[in-house]
Amino acid sequence: MIHQFTKENIETIGKVLGTSAKPLGNDVFRFEVKSEDEPRKLALEIHLGLDVNGEQMNMVSVYAYNTFLQLHNCTAFVASEILQQVTFFGKSGEKTSGLIVEKTAGCSLYANVDQSILSGDFTQLPEDLMMCGIALSLTESMDDDFSF
Repeated sequence: MIHQFTKENIETIGKVLGTSAKPLGNDVFRFEVKSEDEPRKLALEIHLGLDVNGEQMNMVSVYAYNTFLQLHNCTAFVASEILQQVTFFGKSGEKTSGLIVEKTAGCSLYANVDQSILSGDFTQLPEDLMMCGIALSLTESMDDDFSF
């Protein structure tokens, strides 16, 4: 299911990240995020409704110093003012990928995470997997009919 981003979604993302979107045409929005405390910055771009072999998909890209990340098939996102971050999700079968962008210009990527890790007991996971399970646990409450 492709998420149909709204103007309100884009504004919410900007609010959480402490910046505003710069439209690049009709279907790309760019956010420039800078840390006030550390010399970090990144650019987040949301590409809406890309036509790939006759099917539409959303893509989220992050550009940072020596780093380039992309999340294809973005099907959901959670913008958290409390955590000061936006988590973008992509699902394919039993695998979930998540791209987390922080207000302080931090970024994390978890790719192809099996559903059993997200729905299991975090305390029983090896330490290296525990953080991933916690970070992407937001997807547990989402089902195929999830909407924003």
